[in-house]
Amino acid sequence: MKTKLIHFFALAAGALLPAARAAERAILISVDGMHAIDLALYLNNNPGSVLASLAQRGVIYSNACTPLLGDSTPGLVSLTTGGTPATTGLIYSPFYDRSLTPAGAPAGTKGALYTIDEKWILDMTREDSGGGIDEKKLPRDPARGGAPVYPHDLMRVNTMFEVVRAAGGRTAWIDQHIMYNDLLNGPSGAGLDDSRALERKGTPQTFEGFTAQDTRRVAILLNQIRGLDSVGQKKVGVPKLFGMGFIAFGAMQKSEGYANARGGIGEKNLKAALDLVDQSLGRIVAELKKENLYDSTLLVLSSKHGQSPIDVKQRRLIDRNVIRDIVNGVQPDLLVHAALDSIGLLYLKDATKTNAVADALRARAADAGILKVYHGEQLKLFLPTADTDPRMPDILIQPVLGAFYTENIDSDASKALLAEHGGMLDEDTNVPLLLSFAGAPGTVSRAPVFTHQVAPTILAALGLDPAALKAVQIEGTPVLPGVKWKK
Repeated sequence: MKTKLIHFFALAAGALLPAARAAERAILISVDGMHAIDLALYLNNNPGSVLASLAQRGVIYSNACTPLLGDSTPGLVSLTTGGTPATTGLIYSPFYDRSLTPAGAPAGTKGALYTIDEKWILDMTREDSGGGIDEKKLPRDPARGGAPVYPHDLMRVNTMFEVVRAAGGRTAWIDQHIMYNDLLNGPSGAGLDDSRALERKGTPQTFEGFTAQDTRRVAILLNQIRGLDSVGQKKVGVPKLFGMGFIAFGAMQKSEGYANARGGIGEKNLKAALDLVDQSLGRIVAELKKENLYDSTLLVLSSKHGQSPIDVKQRRLIDRNVIRDIVNGVQPDLLVHAALDSIGLLYLKDATKTNAVADALRARAADAGILKVYHGEQLKLFLPTADTDPRMPDILIQPVLGAFYTENIDSDASKALLAEHGGMLDEDTNVPLLLSFAGAPGTVSRAPVFTHQVAPTILAALGLDPAALKAVQIEGTPVLPGVKWKK
């Protein structure tokens, strides 16, 4: 399932660090699409960078991975709940839920597509989403009297934002979709005191548009560091837990690609996007110092997901109809839904045909770009409720590295797409993870860790109980190794 060996080493420099004092607040930063190798190379090539200075007072986990599917939705949820998709119930976007009713469908209709992006907001052309999520587009839940299903209603476990807020701390988050932000509200629907999303499609789809939008996100975060609300008009106090996502780097991975197979980012827009992250971190650090908050703040940098392939020569576009036709060739109209990018999630009308479909896919593995087909007990190894959970697919396909499925492969849009995310290979899942805090000597840990360990670690750093997270109770998720926090 991985394209690299995992090295079981302890801390690269020194043993367990001395216990760090509890932080008064934590800021989580996601650089969407960023890989662990991107951070390593940037530090090597830019020793005077802000990222280098943060690493000098922190711990880098070089073998950090998302739990599985390298997609934005499970990636964000894992970072913030302490749970894997098996527990959180958020495996991918879009997914199919056999228990829900599509918007506008007659009562009693079962089975609905659910997508967590900009498609179900009031106006996807506006950066403010036109005012929020469009309730009329949301699927309905028959078990709740046909109530609309918001993203936070999908959550089966609480978020670290809910825990912090319950403990009296202020919370905030800034991202590219209001649907993402609503996930972080958790089952209570009230995890965030301050929620701001600048919709990705609400800015010009260019390097200049994306970087300008990221800069606006940073400006909002600076307001929050100053103790203001996100619009900078009201004094509300500095959040105890807050953060944001950067999108320009991921966008440039898709449109420009890497300079070479080693992960070189060249001297073009991909490098400029990562330079913007570094400069933005400099602004964040400067504001924390100005407000006398730097030494009492834990900074965490990671990513919801990576993107593949790094080597653009490995890129291979495959028409989604290849997979659809294989499935429906077993039985007409057998395929209910297929989520197909750099992963394939297949939902079947008749689950008894699962083995036959899996065999048909394996028989066409070469032309369909398939590395591995998961179903039955193999799928249940990491999704144990795959045969009973209405959201889980019957079959999961992992394509070969560099292959991803798309519509209209001869279109200009498809031809311009150099990378995609969603899969389980190393380039989809091996993301950066840097914890920076006062007193840390600058250490690299090669211990294999997962991003769902971030949430319990942040709570421990804030002096709160990681076991307040339901996913931590269910999965026994440990805090990240190498650091202990004083109460």
